[in-house]
Amino acid sequence: MEIKGTIIAALPEVSGVSKAGNAWKKKEYVLENTEGQFPRKIAFTCFGDNADKVNLKVGDVATIYFDIESREYNGKWYTDIRCWRADLEQAPAAPAAPAATPGAVPPPPAMPAGDDEFPF
Repeated sequence: MEIKGTIIAALPEVSGVSKAGNAWKKKEYVLENTEGQFPRKIAFTCFGDNADKVNLKVGDVATIYFDIESREYNGKWYTDIRCWRADLEQAPAAPAAPAATPGAVPPPPAMPAGDDEFPF
């Protein structure tokens, strides 16, 4: 599955060691999708190696690819959205600054109003 939106939160990386002695880490993000009638906020996780592969910042516009998985624990069901890839949208190129005319002299700085004396 995939969805596109703007990253509105990037939570700190969390890591630890499982009961089996294996190291793990995860990064969590919140994406806001505004393509429908109402904006939707979606929290998702990048787990394990994907925590290193996916590096998003607040304000990034990205398409995320994810799997949804649910599991039962003590009679309750929990659902995870696990991102396995994210493609950043390329920002439009900034307009080029106007080129200076060769030999042109920049104008002198403006004097404050009512100040017709030299400062020395």
